[in-house]
Amino acid sequence: MSDDEIAVVMNTDTHRFEAQLGGATAFAEYQLGDDTITFPHTVVPDAFAGKGVGGKLVQAGLAYAREHKLWVRPTCAFFHAYIAKRPELHELVHPDMREGLSVP
Repeated sequence: MSDDEIAVVMNTDTHRFEAQLGGATAFAEYQLGDDTITFPHTVVPDAFAGKGVGGKLVQAGLAYAREHKLWVRPTCAFFHAYIAKRPELHELVHPDMREGLSVP
C-alpha cells in the first residue's frame, strides 16, 4: 500500500479518526458537543513515520467539522500546531481558542 492509499476513516464506536497500516493504527480522538468537535489526543505509531498520516488525520477531522458546521477545539498539541501554521484554517477554530493560533 502506498502512502497515498492510506485511508482515514471515522470510527464512531471509538470516537476516533483512524488509519491502518500493517496492523498498526494511527488515530485522532474526538469529542462531539452541540456545536463543537474537540480533538484532545492524536497517536501516530512509528510504522507511519514520514507518511503524512498525522496531517491526514487532521484533514479528515477538519473536513468533518466543515461538513457539519462545527467549531473546532484543537486541544491536542498536534492539531493545534497544524492549524496554527495554516491561517486559512483559523476560521474553523472556536473563537475562544483563536488567540493562541498566532504564528510569529
